[in-house]
Amino acid sequence: MKRVAIVGSSGGNLYNLGGKEPEKLLKEIINQAMAADIQIAKIQFIAAQGSMDMAGKDTLSTVYSWDDEANEILSLFRGTLEECNQYVRTLDEALSTEIKAGRVDGLISMSADPDGANQHAIMAAVEKQIAIVGTGGTSMALISAKGANVVLTSGTTGTTNRTRAISFMTALCKHWGISYRPIIGESSRASAISNNPWKRINIRGIMMSSLPGFIALALILALSKIPGLDMLSSVFDVLIKALPVVIAAIAAKQVSDMEEVSVVAGVLAGVLSIDGGIIGGMIGGIGAGLLVNVLFRKCIEWRFPTTTVNIIAGGVSGLLAGLIVFYLLAPIALQAGEWVKVLIEGAVSVSPVAAGLIAGLLIWPAIIGGVYHAAILPIVLLEMEKTGNSFLGAVDMVGLVMVSAGITLANIVSPRDKSEATVATPGFLINMGFGTFVEAAYPFMFSNKAVFAGAIISSGIAGMMVGVFDVRGTAYVPSVMAPLLSSNMLGFVVAMATGLVCAFLFTLLANRVAKKRGKQSIEKLSA
Repeated sequence: MKRVAIVGSSGGNLYNLGGKEPEKLLKEIINQAMAADIQIAKIQFIAAQGSMDMAGKDTLSTVYSWDDEANEILSLFRGTLEECNQYVRTLDEALSTEIKAGRVDGLISMSADPDGANQHAIMAAVEKQIAIVGTGGTSMALISAKGANVVLTSGTTGTTNRTRAISFMTALCKHWGISYRPIIGESSRASAISNNPWKRINIRGIMMSSLPGFIALALILALSKIPGLDMLSSVFDVLIKALPVVIAAIAAKQVSDMEEVSVVAGVLAGVLSIDGGIIGGMIGGIGAGLLVNVLFRKCIEWRFPTTTVNIIAGGVSGLLAGLIVFYLLAPIALQAGEWVKVLIEGAVSVSPVAAGLIAGLLIWPAIIGGVYHAAILPIVLLEMEKTGNSFLGAVDMVGLVMVSAGITLANIVSPRDKSEATVATPGFLINMGFGTFVEAAYPFMFSNKAVFAGAIISSGIAGMMVGVFDVRGTAYVPSVMAPLLSSNMLGFVVAMATGLVCAFLFTLLANRVAKKRGKQSIEKLSA
């Protein structure tokens, strides 16, 4: 029987975990491991009370471990995040020993710290070349850079605890040649409802999970431009009306965590919130999710039959939240969305070149500082609500994705060290093939200030080209498909190529200078 260990950290309301608590993520992984007949060897997981983007050294946190005999998750230690990190370092050495002894066959890493709390375990995994799967762009890039046997780097945009756990087990079982059939549903239902639904409200998480719906809208828009497929323009109009429903369903699901019941409530609220646009849909969905929790709890207290509880929690919650938006909030929500779009279009109309340049220069600091997904992505989706593409979405593709692709390509062609080519290759392929994983450039940017500066300059130049051609587009799609989804195919191709080529040349130059300095240092030492 194969044995896996789970390491890493997360926030109690971390958005890229689908709005779920870390305990539920761990339980889902354990359930899927049981389905694959894989044993949990160790768990050393830090859960902060709140988003990791906002967490500091004093954020209250909990260290979770695994009781092998009782087959249950244990809360070993509670304290500040800094104290928990120090505590995990003592566990990390024990896990490292287990790995070196051959008693661990695989590692599941979720935003692990390969240079800190999880350093010994990661280095042991690299030494033994055990299979590693995980999430966390920066973390997985650093782990890959150490020469680890990474068999899966999972993204976070649009995923849930269950889909993430299934992807982990699928990759590991495929690597080991093990038959695996995922569990769809919980093996047990210890608690049907969260006691803190308000903590689940997170605009960023809702928007990120809704992204596939907006990409589908962009695809239909592109297809409708093909001669003979102009009838799809009516499909585009339908999809625009469906977006508030999508967002409401996701919002209700994330806030209430009541699975099918919350989805039904969200859909009902979303249908009634269509006139309020995606902001109206979000308000309706959040309201439905909160009401699901309240009504479910009350109905259980009143000892209603389970079927009736579900009908009231799902149906009545959705209707109440939807009717409030329908009669009261829809005009306000719609106007708020219009103001955001008018502000963007106003800035672009004054000077599209300057707007593109500024957006390009700021987008890398924004994503590194955690601002992108919290502020820029929602604005991109608000732009896409009406037209299917976005000015900032175009800057995203040319300034982040293509610049990251250029940096990784340069490290494939002319790396400072041969091992860097191995690290850069997956990042380049993912960026070009899927339009995501810009974090692949982080190891090269953080280790060389010239590469970092080159990335920002390249992004600014590419963003300026977006303004020159007045392009609207989107990221999160294959690079060869992105121009087809834009408002100006040729202009988008030029802007994308500009970002890639500039970053490629800057990185090549920086690598050559670094290698030359390294060579001179060696010669001085030899002398």
